[in-house]
Amino acid sequence: MEIIEFETQETTIEGLALIRMKQVIEDRGTVREFFRASAFEAAGIPLPAFRQVNVTETNPGAIRGMHGEAMVKLIAIAHGTAWGAWVDARPESPTRGAVFQTALEPGVQIIVPEGVCNGFQSTGDSPTQYVYCFTAEWVPGMTGVAITPLDPALGIDWPLPVDTGDRSRISEKDLAAPTLAEVLARG
Repeated sequence: MEIIEFETQETTIEGLALIRMKQVIEDRGTVREFFRASAFEAAGIPLPAFRQVNVTETNPGAIRGMHGEAMVKLIAIAHGTAWGAWVDARPESPTRGAVFQTALEPGVQIIVPEGVCNGFQSTGDSPTQYVYCFTAEWVPGMTGVAITPLDPALGIDWPLPVDTGDRSRISEKDLAAPTLAEVLARG
């Protein structure tokens, strides 16, 4: 049996933390602690009060994001792999405009502050199941910001090529979102 302890890492974006879940790996498989309040408290991460949990299943090569709604998110991979990217779009943030990106797999979580844009590309041979825990219920037209995930200024190294004409790879809404420069110019 192998035990991987809970740990957190700071990122280049203020308040965005990479989390390794506590995991117990044994002959039958793996048990992961998706959320344990005492571990978050000990790490100094404010305890989010979740109001909604979604699971998306995204086909290999497809991109979702970059969306920064007025809610804190805890995200994780339940199955498969992804390349995750985040952009700080908060007007008053000292890390405004900063980008963080990393490979995601089961056992890795990210706590995403309000106003930080979240996006990912499914990278495995099978669909990726991506879990989102939200501190507010999502409603159409809610306060937030979006940035096109294909803006070259972001410098995101999407691992798989994206055909911008293929709606199974990127939505029209995400493709038509403003660039980082346009978002930053708004103030």
